[in-house]
Amino acid sequence: MDILSHGLWTNLAKEGFNFKFKKEVKTFWAVFWGIFPDLFAFTPLFVWGFFNLILGRQIIPPSPEKIEPVSFNSLEISHLTSLLYSISHSFIVFILVFGLIYLFKKRIYFALFGWSLHILIDIPTHSYKFYPTPFLWPISDFKFGGISWAEPWFMILNYGNLLIIYAFIYFYKKRKYNKIIK
Repeated sequence: MDILSHGLWTNLAKEGFNFKFKKEVKTFWAVFWGIFPDLFAFTPLFVWGFFNLILGRQIIPPSPEKIEPVSFNSLEISHLTSLLYSISHSFIVFILVFGLIYLFKKRIYFALFGWSLHILIDIPTHSYKFYPTPFLWPISDFKFGGISWAEPWFMILNYGNLLIIYAFIYFYKKRKYNKIIK
């Protein structure tokens, strides 16, 4: 799924969690962890592309067919991006990081669940053609061939649902606030 949607869905999950459990998970950290896997994987690629643009080099990134599976003829940045994508989109890595944080902090860091939500959303919304989610990496190379989040009908459905849910929350909070004022 696209990074904006990840941030918006993670924020909704955080709102629901805070409401249900009367906790205060901070929006910034929940959304950060919700978009973290894509930031981690794709920031080097964008920085590389930006500097090549500044230097006047016209670099055409490889097509999706040359990225997945990674061919040895593709650019080195594609290899790095694929490795970082595997690391950041793995439940195994998430569980290890979550466990380490729990061991050191002696408490559950709830905002980190944005990362696991990101992986869960990406599994069915990535096709084999473009970055299928390696959620069991490094134990297994199994990837689920879902639908592409970039399909126009899916984008309309996704953002339409986000709009409806955010509107519901807005009007719910507005109504609740007006009851308090009266």
